[in-house]
Amino acid sequence: MAKVAVIVPAAGAGRRFGGKENKIFQRLGKAPVFMRTLEAFANRDDVCQIQMVVSAEDMATISERFAGPLGFMGVKLVQGGSVRTESVRNALKTVNEQADLVCVHDAVRPCVAQEWIDAVFERAARTGAAILAYPVHGTLWKVGDAQDEPQSDTNSVAAALGLPAPPKPAAPKKLLATVDREALWEAQTPQVFARELLLRAYAQQGEATDDAAMVRRLGVDVHAVPGDARNVKITTARDLAFAAAIINTLPKPKPAGGLHPFDEGQW
Repeated sequence: MAKVAVIVPAAGAGRRFGGKENKIFQRLGKAPVFMRTLEAFANRDDVCQIQMVVSAEDMATISERFAGPLGFMGVKLVQGGSVRTESVRNALKTVNEQADLVCVHDAVRPCVAQEWIDAVFERAARTGAAILAYPVHGTLWKVGDAQDEPQSDTNSVAAALGLPAPPKPAAPKKLLATVDREALWEAQTPQVFARELLLRAYAQQGEATDDAAMVRRLGVDVHAVPGDARNVKITTARDLAFAAAIINTLPKPKPAGGLHPFDEGQW
C-alpha cells in the first residue's frame, strides 16, 4: 500500500465569501469547515502525514483554539505564502520522506467521500499523477464585451429607502460562440502525485492555479479520475449552504479509536 503525505492549503483570503473571518472557520454542523476536511484523511491507514498550510494571520488562532483535535490527528501547521503555489511549496519543504505520494486537497472542500479518495489514490499509485475532475454539463458560451446599456439609478433609490447601496452589477457581455464541452472537465481536489515528481514540479519558478498545472509543465501526463458534483469548493455563502446539505448524506470516516475529535458531542 502506497504511503501518502497530505497537504491541505488553507491560507487563502476568501474575499469572495465576505465577512471578517476566514471562510475555513465557518461551521458545518458543530465543526468548522477545515476540521471537516481534515477528518476525511485523519484515520486512513495509507496517510502517513497531514500538513495544513495557514496564513500568518490565522496561525495563532488555529494553534490556540484547535490545538487539541489537531494534536490528536498529528496535523502539523505550516505558514503559507501570498499565493497557493507558495503555500504548497512551503509544505513540500517538510514533506515526509517516507511518503510515496503527496496529496494536495483544498481546506474548503469538506464534502469529499472516502471512495473518491480511494479512487484517486489508486490511480496516482499506478500512474504517478492523478486528480479528481468533473465533466462540464452545462452549455458554455464564449463571450465578449458588450456596449453598456442605460442603468437605473439604484443607488439613489436605495438612499431614499434608507438602504445600503447595492453591489455594482457585473459588466454586460455579449454571446460570441458556443464552446464544445465534450473534452472539458472541471479540476477538483484531491490532486495526487508521486512525491519526487511533485518536488521537481515545485522546484520550477512561477505560479499556477493548481498542482496539475505545475506537473504538466514537466511534460508529464496527469490522469483525470471522475469526481462528483458534491465535492463542492466553498467560495461563497451559497456554497456553504450547499455543503451543509451534502455533508450529512455522505458516510462519515470511521475513527481509529473510541475517542474521536469530530464526535458531535465534543463541539
